[in-house]
Amino acid sequence: MTRAETKERNRRALLNAAYQVVSRDGYRAKLDEIAERADLTTGAIYSLFGSKDGLVVALVADYLRPYYEEIEQAVPSGLDLIEAVDAFARHYRRSCDAPDARSALSLQVTLLDMALHDPDLGAQLATSIRSQENHLIALFTGRSHKGSIVSSHQAQRLATALRALFVGLSQGVILGLAHGADEQYFADTARALVSERSLIDHDMDAS
Repeated sequence: MTRAETKERNRRALLNAAYQVVSRDGYRAKLDEIAERADLTTGAIYSLFGSKDGLVVALVADYLRPYYEEIEQAVPSGLDLIEAVDAFARHYRRSCDAPDARSALSLQVTLLDMALHDPDLGAQLATSIRSQENHLIALFTGRSHKGSIVSSHQAQRLATALRALFVGLSQGVILGLAHGADEQYFADTARALVSERSLIDHDMDAS
């Protein structure tokens, strides 16, 4: 292996180990155990990520990257806004039935707990998540909707509403609390969010 290949292998091993340990222990996760699971030393963690917080932030980015890539594939560029929201909703619902859905939910809850215990880490996680969500904003920006073109600002407002809706619904599905919340239900509730008022910033509208 080249030096670059070895570095990437070690990075991947640490991220995989961190996923397992952080999902289970949250802010109590020990660097020693993460390094041991990866068959490396804690020095490798500091060398590659700088700190425990750096490792966690990298873990979030690594977890979200393929998630947004899958969304881009599930929502073709030729769809108008309503069609795109419908496709996104159905894709989100299918992800609730994935084999790793429960472990993914466990990681989400754990990261929230960590952010609450460590405000500095919380700020870093928020920055990482926002940068990834730009992919979702870009996914809706420029689509047609009732004779108009969706702006980046409008797409951002819609993405915020959809994220809040689907986080709650998906948790209910995975935990068995959202009975009857099938693909059609996800699509119907998502499309209900798409209205002229929901896409307009009230401060901008008032001015």
